[in-house]
Amino acid sequence: MMLTMLQLKDLPTPEVLDQFAERYPDADVTAVAGFLHLLSVATDLSVALDTCLSKHGLLQGRWWVLILLMREQTKTSTPSSLADKSGVSRATMTGLLDGLAQNCLVERVFAKEDRRSVLIHLTEAGQTKLDAVMPDYYRRVRNCMQALNEEQRTQLQLILGLIRSGIPALV
Repeated sequence: MMLTMLQLKDLPTPEVLDQFAERYPDADVTAVAGFLHLLSVATDLSVALDTCLSKHGLLQGRWWVLILLMREQTKTSTPSSLADKSGVSRATMTGLLDGLAQNCLVERVFAKEDRRSVLIHLTEAGQTKLDAVMPDYYRRVRNCMQALNEEQRTQLQLILGLIRSGIPALV
């Protein structure tokens, strides 16, 4: 599932941000510059990930569902749990599951005692698809992150965690 969003390709210069700060005194130039740069990189990463996954006939939404199922010991979960873990609505998850089931990557397993109760199971074909995608994905992520050493990657995770804790201030 690809999110359609505006991608700001021309980030403002420090001079432009200073002009905005003159007009809007609450503007913290370095905070805005860092935020916009992070947003731009995150968007570029998302688009690049979709490009990578599309080479394997997947987009992020379906891929994440397969990953979530593979993480389960039984390779099985409920649609509502998958929706919660992936941060999408139940209706969106139904659409994702319909597409995955149509491609035989997952199957719906109905409870014998109550056919309204359904579980989603990763099929052998779904596991095979992941086995084809994951080595390519891991290679590309390694290449993408190669400019950072292990200590810098750890610092990045800490910094991103701090930024995440500030997200409620934005909403």
